[in-house]
Amino acid sequence: MTYTVYGAAGSGSVPVEAALTLIGAPYGVVEAVTWGGEAERDKVAPVNPMRQIPALITPAGETITESAAILIWLAEQHPEAALGPEACDPRRAQFLRWMTFIPASIYSVYWVRDEPSRLGGDDPAAQQTILGRTADRIADCWAKMESQIVPDRFLLGAEPTVLDLYVAVASRWTPHRKRFHEVAPRMGVVMRRVDALPELKDFWAERFPLEGKYGS
Repeated sequence: MTYTVYGAAGSGSVPVEAALTLIGAPYGVVEAVTWGGEAERDKVAPVNPMRQIPALITPAGETITESAAILIWLAEQHPEAALGPEACDPRRAQFLRWMTFIPASIYSVYWVRDEPSRLGGDDPAAQQTILGRTADRIADCWAKMESQIVPDRFLLGAEPTVLDLYVAVASRWTPHRKRFHEVAPRMGVVMRRVDALPELKDFWAERFPLEGKYGS
């Protein structure tokens, strides 16, 4: 009963891998650095025609793509891990709200940032403008989330959920943790707590260490 994750260190597969680690479910990773070229994207093509990561192959052989969908599904399939509020839980609406907000408003921006020529063409100045404005957009989205959420020890309560894992990873991407802590200080306190979870100490060190430009 093993899961297979198509992903890469530092990528959107990391919160999925972190969730599986907390669940205690056996899984393997097909490493596919899809921003590294066509050959890497081709690795993912058989399971995701978009040639994007993450993709999850369940023990039953089903394929699930889209990071938020995977995380919500894993939380539902493994209620014993308590990584997501159930349907009757009063926190469920906000859980779904923010689990959708991250890919819609933040994660999607990296399609442009990863290759600014997609919108800026071959104009270096246009590409730099795109990079600057998208970084500002991401920071503003984190600030908006900060203004609408009242964290406990974790974002939705006393125990971590897959939402905490999702934010812990996405906030390490550009414009990185330094700016994240500036615009979302209360959420930043929570993310430091997620970073320090003893169950994930070795995992973070291997798959997305907080050092250098990522800031802590």
